[in-house]
Amino acid sequence: MIEVHLGDITRLQVDVIVNAANQHLQGGGGVDGAIHRAAGPRLLEACREIGGCPVGEVRATPAFSIPVKRVYHTVGPVWRGGNLGEPELLTGCYRQCLALARREGMASIAFPAISCGVYDYPPERAVEIAVEQVQAHLERDSQPQRVIFCCFDEAMAELYRQQLEAVVRR
Repeated sequence: MIEVHLGDITRLQVDVIVNAANQHLQGGGGVDGAIHRAAGPRLLEACREIGGCPVGEVRATPAFSIPVKRVYHTVGPVWRGGNLGEPELLTGCYRQCLALARREGMASIAFPAISCGVYDYPPERAVEIAVEQVQAHLERDSQPQRVIFCCFDEAMAELYRQQLEAVVRR
């Protein structure tokens, strides 16, 4: 099951929330800052112990003060025109998060719009990759059973809804 939600990712009732992190896992603005604020200072300590995360990969931590089981930190690519591997790196973010959720037996996961904020990834292209990767994963695997695209604003939520409708029509 795939859902689109408008609101605060830290308030969702899911097993895992995905953090659109930076490579240093040190917190920042946007979703990253919101997750760090909601989780409390122990999240930053846990991230420092990990030491960082390459673009396109994922690292997991406890969620601390957020009432979910895990936070998956993934680093999306900065958009530089699309010819420097950005689509493959963004694809890797979704694939690795979904694979980790399956390995850890997580039933539900919520994704923000990875790379669509200060990393300037064109939202339409990013949403297409996100929906394609989630759809492909769910067609071949039963875990996680529920995937939520959590959006900060209505315009982004509408992009996800339109992309999901397009997939259904195919």
